[in-house]
Amino acid sequence: MPYKDFLASLESGQTRVAQKIGTDWQVNIEVKQKILEVFKNTKIVAMNGFRDKEALTARTFTEEDNVRMVPGGTSVRAGAHIGKNVVIMPPSYVNIGAYVDEQSMVDSHVLVGSCAQIGKRVHLSTAVQIGGVLEPIGNRPVIVEDDCFVGAGVILTEGIIVREKAVLAPGVKLSASVPIYDIINQTIIKGEIPVGAVVVPGTRPILSNNWAKEQNLSIACAVIIKHKDEKTSSATALENILR
Repeated sequence: MPYKDFLASLESGQTRVAQKIGTDWQVNIEVKQKILEVFKNTKIVAMNGFRDKEALTARTFTEEDNVRMVPGGTSVRAGAHIGKNVVIMPPSYVNIGAYVDEQSMVDSHVLVGSCAQIGKRVHLSTAVQIGGVLEPIGNRPVIVEDDCFVGAGVILTEGIIVREKAVLAPGVKLSASVPIYDIINQTIIKGEIPVGAVVVPGTRPILSNNWAKEQNLSIACAVIIKHKDEKTSSATALENILR
């Protein structure tokens, strides 16, 4: 089958859409181009009651993979990397080009979009939505670094970076354009959650429009209320017994 070796390289983790060089993440545009080639150059066929691109059958796992994927509607697409000791609860979906590193938890109703990069020992709680990105081709995917806790219903899109050990409270919605108010350092940042930050959903008033002010309208933002401490670490710790 065309592209079999390329998809196998993605699945093994040997080939990645993005890699961390020092503290920076670099997008491998050639890999994204190759993924788009798979879509362009393979035909749609019927497969076990579904119809999809011929090369993109759902992954299956063996004892050697050491992945626990619980029955009940979960699908991991061809070309997605799932590391050792990852647990995937149903129903969840991991798309092509995504990278989920070792010992992470993908809870129920979670989407890990195309090319998203998830680190080691990350907890993606129920109903987390990690946006995908194949186009525009140079755009950075969503990146969640090692040891992060992503609370229920969190939505991450537009190439946001969540640095290691950060904690996102339930309901946080972040994109590249959503302002993040760091009340510890009294600054406003966009596009990146700092190392160890604890983030909660917030709102800010609309001051640029008189009518909006009269109506007391506000829009969503994110607020860094503290940095991860022993109490937070205990509350968000992964239980090894579940693996």
